[in-house]
Amino acid sequence: MLFVRDLSFYRKSAAIAVPIAAQSLITIGVNMMDTVMLGSLGEVALSASSLANQFISIYQIMCMGLGMGAAVLTARYWGRGDCYSLKKAVTLMLRIGFSVATVFAAITLLMPDRIMRLYTPDAAVIAAGVEYLEWSVGTFWLLGLSLTVTIVLRSVGQVRLPLATSIVAFFVNIAANYIFIFGKFGAPEMGVAGAALGTLISRAVEFLVIDGYFLLAERQIAYRLKDLLMHCADLAGEYLRISVPVLVSDTLLGLGNSAVAVVMGHIGASFVSANAITTVTQQLTTVFTQGLSQASCIVIGHTLGEGNIERAQQEGLTFWGLGTVIGLCAGGLIMLLSEPVISLYAITEETHAIARQLMMAVGFIVIFQAMNSILTKGVMRGGGDTRFLMVADILFLWVVSIPLGALAGLVWQLPAFWIYVCLKIDQVIKAFWCLGRLRSRKWIKHVRGAAETGLPGQKPCTAVQKEGKHAE
Repeated sequence: MLFVRDLSFYRKSAAIAVPIAAQSLITIGVNMMDTVMLGSLGEVALSASSLANQFISIYQIMCMGLGMGAAVLTARYWGRGDCYSLKKAVTLMLRIGFSVATVFAAITLLMPDRIMRLYTPDAAVIAAGVEYLEWSVGTFWLLGLSLTVTIVLRSVGQVRLPLATSIVAFFVNIAANYIFIFGKFGAPEMGVAGAALGTLISRAVEFLVIDGYFLLAERQIAYRLKDLLMHCADLAGEYLRISVPVLVSDTLLGLGNSAVAVVMGHIGASFVSANAITTVTQQLTTVFTQGLSQASCIVIGHTLGEGNIERAQQEGLTFWGLGTVIGLCAGGLIMLLSEPVISLYAITEETHAIARQLMMAVGFIVIFQAMNSILTKGVMRGGGDTRFLMVADILFLWVVSIPLGALAGLVWQLPAFWIYVCLKIDQVIKAFWCLGRLRSRKWIKHVRGAAETGLPGQKPCTAVQKEGKHAE
């Protein structure tokens, strides 16, 4: 039997994937509102916030890598009922996450102008981008700690609270942006800086709710502040073996996206603005791919934690099939929505024409992106095959996509469609490369737990603890 026919598998996957997808949709909605509001101020403001967020996105993707690396372990430990090892993985994640946030905040505070010059030579865009970055320094700690904890909660099936928190943060962000960008209700008119302040406020709300709940009230894992001091040396090697390749892989992805932004920034402000429009549209049409990717990582982790390897292989092939269908639907939807979406923005005719070409390119690439995202960010990551995925990212992104895209945009000066395809050609290659790995079964790796099996006076995870609590 090639695909899973058990309806409980699809119900479990949907129960995890749909709230994650909804949360992603809300986050993207915030970004889209930022784009629309700043777009009304002109292309300088739009380009500045877009490029400044490219640097912040490097950090965000690193946090995703850090959180998903931990989730590979926490999902596996949850499946086998080892909450003590799970707590140690969380402790290591939080310690590393806080350190990384401090480094990024320091770089942003000390050299915002140098960061912006990496992306564009335009003096006006640099000045506006510096203003945005200076207001975003506090975001690094708030975003990093709430995002990684959210991923851990998802790995044990708790998806409702993160979704509810995102809904609240969505409205907070829109209200704060409106007030501070345009100077409403007696607030100063801050423009680009107002968008950064609005995001900072919404991140603070997320942090207070998510981390406050996790450290003070959550009962399934029962992680508390004192656990930050627990001894983790016995699990550090296993954590690093699994998590470092994920962190490196996702960091390289973030840097790769940033390098793509550098190429686009040097092509011109019109190309940057057009790409900002198409990026939001692409994200809106791929939210379920993101949800299914994370759901597949969690479900595979639970299955392997229970020791059922044959079932995990079957589930992996099923997730790949679902990803292919979703990719085809997303590609068609992007092509249908391209013109109505572009018409929402007050942009020049040149930018409009570039955006139209980029939409067509995105519609093509997203098909393969969905296929490989399910495997690289979900199934194979859940199987612990993180080193293979790291090599695939390094090889195809940095050896093929970025050099080819730079040549297409800066040397050959090809049309926008082909520039984008060249910049994203790694998505096509990895889709087939990783399918071969999936079929080989080499992606399923053994994961060790901590030497201890429980805390003094505390029982490990049990089926009773998990029963009926998968979506608190």
